[in-house]
Amino acid sequence: MGEVAAFEALVARQVDDGIRAAIETLDGSELPPGEVTIRVHYSSANYKDALALTPNSGVVRTYPVVPGIDLTGEVVSSDSDEFSVGELVLAHGYQIGTGSHGGYAEYARVPADWVVKLGALTPREGAAIGTAGFTAAMSVKALQRHGINPEDGPIVVTGATGGVGSISVDLLAAAGYHVVASTGKPDAADRLRELGAAEVIGRLPEDPDAKPRPLGKSRWAGAVDCVGGPTLAHLLSTMNYGAAVAASGLTGGAGLQTTVMPFILRGVALLGIDSVLLPIGPRRALWEELGNSLKPQHLSDVAHDVDVKDVVELLDKVRAGEHSGRAVIRVAGGF
Repeated sequence: MGEVAAFEALVARQVDDGIRAAIETLDGSELPPGEVTIRVHYSSANYKDALALTPNSGVVRTYPVVPGIDLTGEVVSSDSDEFSVGELVLAHGYQIGTGSHGGYAEYARVPADWVVKLGALTPREGAAIGTAGFTAAMSVKALQRHGINPEDGPIVVTGATGGVGSISVDLLAAAGYHVVASTGKPDAADRLRELGAAEVIGRLPEDPDAKPRPLGKSRWAGAVDCVGGPTLAHLLSTMNYGAAVAASGLTGGAGLQTTVMPFILRGVALLGIDSVLLPIGPRRALWEELGNSLKPQHLSDVAHDVDVKDVVELLDKVRAGEHSGRAVIRVAGGF
């Protein structure tokens, strides 16, 4: 394996009063084990990255760690026959940015079976899609596999201004679905319509103080839920017969207070979406689609660049629910 000299990284360390993140100079010997060493061009900002800087969140196994659960860039050294020096690649999920150093550094080293060739995508496009866009694509595919078709009725997307939500709106609209975007940010309505939303509504449930009902009025043929908590419970009670909810988020809470009624009286399906441990075979196949037929149509509209030196302030906004769209973190030249 080729040697990496000293490099810049944003390092999160546990201190007495919480988690402190600061730019440090690391030595190449501090990179984790792996067959592929990557010069990082871009990463992205995700809710999970914000949790990595949140005390007692349970996301990071051991500190210190370099956050950044996504990374794209150029292979600079490889002990794998699958990857050659100079190839453009991406990696996300598994232990990246949580159990081993992630994308907020000039260099990263990962096992070969965590790596995906970028193919038709540029490094910036790969980071703009990132974990959030990949999760959105998994969610849409899950609804389609369940047999939810555009003619079956409206699909609601909760947390629609976030990374997963905004790209879900884009992908569903492109596939011909009637998309209803649910958001607590009324000023984002025009932008969501530009992404393809046919309707924009407020947060669900409309009355957060109302007592949850085991079954409500049927409204939705399907849902992509990025929120969890009471929102997911409300969705389950208002799905059409035979509908499905693809659930991937917990910004509204990890608890779920519901009953068996939606499942045994309406045949509703709850589809869990996990992009972290998805095996590399289907992961690479879905990325191939994301670079071609499934590529989001409005990627440039939802993505904006932020230098890695400014990412801590940005992640504070992500944690507080004050950020919209996809933040592409510029690592090369961003320190």
